[in-house]
Amino acid sequence: MQFQLNTDHNIQGDDRLAEVAEAVVTGALGHLTGRLSRVEVHLADANGAKGGADDIRCTVEARPEGMQPQTVTHNDADVDAALRGGAKKIRALLDSEFGKLDKRR
Repeated sequence: MQFQLNTDHNIQGDDRLAEVAEAVVTGALGHLTGRLSRVEVHLADANGAKGGADDIRCTVEARPEGMQPQTVTHNDADVDAALRGGAKKIRALLDSEFGKLDKRR
């Protein structure tokens, strides 16, 4: 599975952040990572330097093999919380989608 982190100009996307993001998202996905070809995480600061509550947006796009890409978005107060929230949402979505697919077989 490939992992890619993208950030806007308001969030410094260094190697440490990429490692943390990959650990959080792949940790949340657990055994589902074997069914994915790629995961992309996009982090953006909606308000820039102004700050504000829930202004960090985390969009997670997972590409399951043989299926359409699945995307979720989570807004939170800081990068770590946004990553955890996005990872939790994509796990729930993929559990649901794979569960539907497995029931049909």
